[in-house]
Amino acid sequence: MSGLDRRNLGPLQVFAQSISGAAPSAAMAAAPAVAAATAGGAVLWSFVAATVLALLIGVCVAQFTRRMAAAGSLYSLTAKGLGPVAAFAAGWALLIGYGLLAMAALVGAGTYVHDVLRRLGLSPGWGAVAGTVVVLGALATVLTVRGVRLSAKVVLVTEAVSISALLVVFGLLLARVAPELGFTPLTTDEGLGGVAGGVLPALGAFVGFEAAASFGVEARRPFQSVPRAVQWTAALCGVLYLIAAYTQVAGLSQLPGGLAGQPEPMSALAELEGLPWLPYVLDAGIAASFFACTMATSSALVRVLLSMGREGIVPRRLGTTHPRYRTPHVAILLVLPAVTLLPVVLLAAGVSTRELFVALLNIAVFGYLIAYLLVCAAAPVFLHRIGELTRGAVTASVVVAPVLLAVLVLFTATNADGPYPLAFTLLLAAGVAWYAWVRARRPRQLAGIGIYDETSASDLLGGRP
Repeated sequence: MSGLDRRNLGPLQVFAQSISGAAPSAAMAAAPAVAAATAGGAVLWSFVAATVLALLIGVCVAQFTRRMAAAGSLYSLTAKGLGPVAAFAAGWALLIGYGLLAMAALVGAGTYVHDVLRRLGLSPGWGAVAGTVVVLGALATVLTVRGVRLSAKVVLVTEAVSISALLVVFGLLLARVAPELGFTPLTTDEGLGGVAGGVLPALGAFVGFEAAASFGVEARRPFQSVPRAVQWTAALCGVLYLIAAYTQVAGLSQLPGGLAGQPEPMSALAELEGLPWLPYVLDAGIAASFFACTMATSSALVRVLLSMGREGIVPRRLGTTHPRYRTPHVAILLVLPAVTLLPVVLLAAGVSTRELFVALLNIAVFGYLIAYLLVCAAAPVFLHRIGELTRGAVTASVVVAPVLLAVLVLFTATNADGPYPLAFTLLLAAGVAWYAWVRARRPRQLAGIGIYDETSASDLLGGRP
């Protein structure tokens, strides 16, 4: 991957990419209530199960990232185990996941800025959300083009501040509600059905945690920093979500419907505990977290396109890098304006901010689940091919791959009555059409997915650069 800023990201900056990709500050405020809607009192156990699944996915990803450094994330990793067809599917799924999550994060940031203005007594309309999306999208474009170290520092500082603010908030709330409960474990009468019902939305809070896998080329000591970043992000997010879920379940247990019955659980909890200033801190911290998420997911997305461009799967122009900043500037200048403008157009067309955010997030989760399933299935095959297969790797894959398949089926079935199946179908049809075109017109490039380097690519393509 010539042209990138090789070996310049420190471990903390790599870690920040994965943390920001998951946007834990925003998920801490919203995910427990979403999971509680289907899990009921079993929401804590649902997050425990989702954390275990995320850790197992991280184990599968680490089988690759301990042995290879790639810019193509799960697209390039899947190719090493399951070959070009599965890699193409993983790449297409990642483009869906990264692209729509970046859009959802921009809409989320705009929504929380809108809420701050509303709490201050102003009456902003959808234009405030759209304006925030445009400003943050433009800022993300400039920072991402100007260099990976600059964008990584911004992501690190932004996410560190937002997580610290949310931890202070939840720590204060937990100190108020815990004495009444005596820190006794919360039990549930819902059983395994309730736990399973909440696993899907709980797992959705982790998507994006593998973002560091896109920075293997640019990381210092990538075989250590990248797998650690992915696995530590899963563990840290799991702890944060359990703290958030426990606090909200405990604090709202006396209200009708409990946590699941509150459309804005954190606002309800702040009012209940007599903390009128708390929503302002929450809104600002969550907006910052969403901006960091936009930066991290967009950076991962353009590196997948860079890899695809170098391999001829997308126009080769997308595989070029800036001679000074050493970033995939063509892909950035194509992707980020689209990621910014599409939500603005939909908002202008009358789609509500909540509907747009939920739709973008759900479709993004669909893409992530496919990519996670494929890379987990690829891990033991990859290790077998290189003669390093272990029982631990097999166990992780055997456990997590069927569960992810079940979650994917459940996710599709759960949304069968909504607009999402049509969106899924259209996106899948576009991916199949793209694959068919590449197979018919560029069969050599398709066969070369995942094996690109300066020398072998020239040989593979018959001497063409």
